[in-house]
Amino acid sequence: MDAELREFASLIEAADRVVVFTGAGISTESGIPDFRGPGGTWAAQKPIDFSDFMRSDEARRETWRRRFAMESTLRQAAPNRGHRAVAELIRSGKAASVITQNIDGLHQDSGVPDDRVIELHGNTTYAHCLDCGTRYDIEALRVDFEQDRIVPHCACGGWVKTATVSFGQSMPIDAMRRAERETLLADLFIAIGSSLVVYPAAAFPELAKRNGAGLIILNLQQTGLDGIADLVLNRPIGDTLGAVVGVD
Repeated sequence: MDAELREFASLIEAADRVVVFTGAGISTESGIPDFRGPGGTWAAQKPIDFSDFMRSDEARRETWRRRFAMESTLRQAAPNRGHRAVAELIRSGKAASVITQNIDGLHQDSGVPDDRVIELHGNTTYAHCLDCGTRYDIEALRVDFEQDRIVPHCACGGWVKTATVSFGQSMPIDAMRRAERETLLADLFIAIGSSLVVYPAAAFPELAKRNGAGLIILNLQQTGLDGIADLVLNRPIGDTLGAVVGVD
């Protein structure tokens, strides 16, 4: 290991309770496109606001068309070395939880238990009714949509939407509360693959630092919080985490 990696490893070793915070950068290494970055999905097509989804059948149909167009990419994506390293931190008891901005479910696929993953922006691998909460399998909805162009709706009459947080939609209260609680309990906060400019999510590393925790930022580019971090590494995520944690 070089000096940066040794420092990274020593900070983890000295910590009693680590919280890992992940953004799009960890999943781009699994082939999932970034939404916000240059050349990202939203640069090519404007995101659909939640109010439009609720108001317009055309917007609902376009929302689902876009989701199903992503299906092959999501199906082909698998957890990478970075995901596996995070899972090992959880398995070993060094890390208590993963707070993520990602919606792809790759942390769970890597072996992190559901109750250890706090999804700030929801999850696109399944859908639910916005009224009664009934959960739906994406593949079953896709078959009906592609055959008959039927916009998914629930037996209760409510609209069905992927379990993600859209623009204009309220952040999930339970997830935000859990993330705040875990952040305040941490003595080391590791922010991975996030530009740390999107709030309220970016407030968690700030909160951790104010509360006395160490802050490590691992991201290829500079972030909005580099100035307050104890260690900043502008390196590939999978190779860096894998080397520090000891995961292939």
